[in-house]
Amino acid sequence: MSGMRVVAGSFALVAVLAACGGPVSAPEPASAPPGTSAASAPASASAPASASAPASASAPASASGTVPVPDQLNFTAKTVSGENISGADLAGKPAVLWFWAPWCPKCQREAPGMAAAAQEHGEEVRFLGVAAQDQVPAMQQFVQRYGLQSFQHVADVDSAVWKRFGVTAQPAYAFVDASGRVEVVTRQLSEDDLRQRLGRLA
Repeated sequence: MSGMRVVAGSFALVAVLAACGGPVSAPEPASAPPGTSAASAPASASAPASASAPASASAPASASGTVPVPDQLNFTAKTVSGENISGADLAGKPAVLWFWAPWCPKCQREAPGMAAAAQEHGEEVRFLGVAAQDQVPAMQQFVQRYGLQSFQHVADVDSAVWKRFGVTAQPAYAFVDASGRVEVVTRQLSEDDLRQRLGRLA
């Protein structure tokens, strides 16, 4: 009987040792991380290097290239083709605004000269037509009839842009130089006069 107790005690001891030995082998996987976690630690350290913060440093550079926008150019409108347009986009570069109306005989006579001037100086000077005192379909027909598609035309149906420049009659012009200085001419210009002014502006 005592022999059986010894045998049973031996089995119990073996079971205890086996149970104690189980956790000892558990830390063994912890030896794997030295190879993997050590390698992954530098990878996570490199994350700040790829941060986008330095990229934002380029924003001030572009902002510093902007120029003050003249009050007259602080407008947004629709073109005769339905596109959105902002007068502020003309700031910082030479530009000419031509104020016209579809039914105006003087504007009709000026139109071919404006189309030719835009073809000749379009690389150096921005052109923008500002049509008023009529409806959009008539403005569209005018642009098509006189081949003025090479530059945009504002559909100023409520004359809001005209008022910003102090224009009350057509034809009229606004010459804007690269520094933002605006010169408004409220009379018809000959083709030679227009070319001279555009040449000085460019």
